[in-house]
Amino acid sequence: MVDLGFMKRLKGYSLTTAEILYRMPDHPSLLQSFVWQDYDEHPRFPRLRDFLGFWSENLDGELYQVTVAHSKLIRPAELRIADGQFRLN
Repeated sequence: MVDLGFMKRLKGYSLTTAEILYRMPDHPSLLQSFVWQDYDEHPRFPRLRDFLGFWSENLDGELYQVTVAHSKLIRPAELRIADGQFRLN
C-alpha cells in the first residue's frame, strides 16, 4: 500500500507548516500560537488559505501573524554514518 503523503508529493504537493499567532479573544493584548501542518501546493497554498479563511469567519481569535515553511517536492533523505558499536548488557 502506497503512503498518501508520498502520492501527494508526486502530484506537486509539499509538506507545509504554518505557525499562526492570534490574539486571545478575552485578552487581546496576549498572543497565542497555533501550528498547522498539511500537504499543500507551493507558492499559492490553497489549503492554508482556505483554513485561514475559515479561521477569520468562524473563530473569535483575531489573526496577528502567519509564518509559513514548506519542504521541497522530493529530495534525498539525510544519511549519517555512525562509526562505533555499542553493547548493552
